Amino acid sequence: MAKDSKSQEISKEQAQKFLSKVPEENVFWCYDGRIFKDMKELAEGLVKMPDEVFAYHANSEKNDFSNWVRDVIKDEKLADDLAQATNKAQAAGCVATRLTYLIVQVT
Repeated sequence: MAKDSKSQEISKEQAQKFLSKVPEENVFWCYDGRIFKDMKELAEGLVKMPDEVFAYHANSEKNDFSNWVRDVIKDEKLADDLAQATNKAQAAGCVATRLTYLIVQVT
């Protein structure tokens, strides 16, 4: 895993971009009515999200979280990690780990 983070090093500017709020028209609309505007809100939302809501967005046919992170936030690494997550706890862990890494990059 250390190899991964080494090969994925990013600039402070790129980290800030990943951490910033997305334009209003690109927010993530969750099945239960919650709205995520940035990676921090996604991290917090995944922790609190009921399993059935997670399963609605991430299942064998689709992964809305991975797609949103890839297409809107533009963080390929996190999108790939989310695509591999098999449950809500893993997905929340992926986002929390990436969030911590990005915050360190901008400080």
